[in-house]
Amino acid sequence: MFDDAQVQEAIRLRRHFHRHPELKFEETATASVVAKRLRELGYRVTEGIATTGVMAELDTGRDGPVIAFRADMDALPIHEANDFEHRSSHDGLMHACGHDGHTASLLLAAEAIITRQDELCGHLKLLFQPAEEGGNGAARMVEAGVLDNPRVSAIFGYHNRPGFDEGQLFVKPGPAMGGNDTYRVTIDGRSGHAAMPHLAVDPIYIGASLVQQLQGLVGRQKSPLEAGVITVAAFHAGDAANVIPGQAELVVNIRSDRPSSRDALAGRLERVVSGVCAAHGATFQLEHEHQVPPLVNDAEWAERVLSLAKAHGVSRDIQRLDYMPTMGAEDFSFYLQEVPGCFFFVGNGDSAYLHNEHYDFNDNILPVAGGMFVALAQGLMSRD
Repeated sequence: MFDDAQVQEAIRLRRHFHRHPELKFEETATASVVAKRLRELGYRVTEGIATTGVMAELDTGRDGPVIAFRADMDALPIHEANDFEHRSSHDGLMHACGHDGHTASLLLAAEAIITRQDELCGHLKLLFQPAEEGGNGAARMVEAGVLDNPRVSAIFGYHNRPGFDEGQLFVKPGPAMGGNDTYRVTIDGRSGHAAMPHLAVDPIYIGASLVQQLQGLVGRQKSPLEAGVITVAAFHAGDAANVIPGQAELVVNIRSDRPSSRDALAGRLERVVSGVCAAHGATFQLEHEHQVPPLVNDAEWAERVLSLAKAHGVSRDIQRLDYMPTMGAEDFSFYLQEVPGCFFFVGNGDSAYLHNEHYDFNDNILPVAGGMFVALAQGLMSRD
């Protein structure tokens, strides 16, 4: 599907992106390289979408479906511990999730697809998105209209997965990645002397009760056939041994696998907080700081991905998973709330895990990931 020169160029670009990481909504240099390459290939390119996003379009001039492929471009605020030649040149910034590889693999596919444009019908959109890491860049891209004019009929993307065999391509129909809701809970009690707790309203005691009560949502409100977890990730209160503070602050992170499990957990959080605080005479503030919906693959499109992967020999190991490979969140879910499609996975081999200071994207999987995009274009947009 790709010749050696094309693969080597994709590797060069991937390592360039790794060497020059940029944080969410700051991907200006990355976007510039991407846009330049796509114009050289012959795509119609629009820059500056959702701040730093890039969209490339191929209009075949023939009636057919409107298909979109997406890659993310942003890095993370992590000090890289690797010592290879293409390690980050920006101290404190690192491509620790493989977005450098996602971008390079879609560029690799873009080259192969445009050389086959005479065999295709319809319209193709390539979306290079900013701010997947905590910035909900996908939502911003949707708001900017990338799914419209013309309206996208199906969208596809992928993520590399450390711990799965190198080059293994797999798909999970239905719930495939977790939703992420982050809340900040501020409990307002009444300060007092540590020796006279009856004269105070202790927000630490109330907060500790809340930590315990929240697990009741997981154990007794969510169906055991669905997945979800609640983590109290931070608890801040007080700074003196003989003082009961007047306020405590908790950060609550909720993961869910589908809308119903999200409703059982995030949807009932305020009721639990209100009840616990009221029982002890405290008030509270609840701020919803971040939200990514669960990623749910359309079952029919998931089967199409598997079928096309096998038909085009994209990988020697193609699997349909019956379990969620991760509860980690992925903002590709914002696209899937608007149009059907599928988010697939490619094994990164025995590498360090995602968001780890020793992680690196496996260049050997570029042809598999890029090949899946080409197979989708050929299978869904074929003139035949």
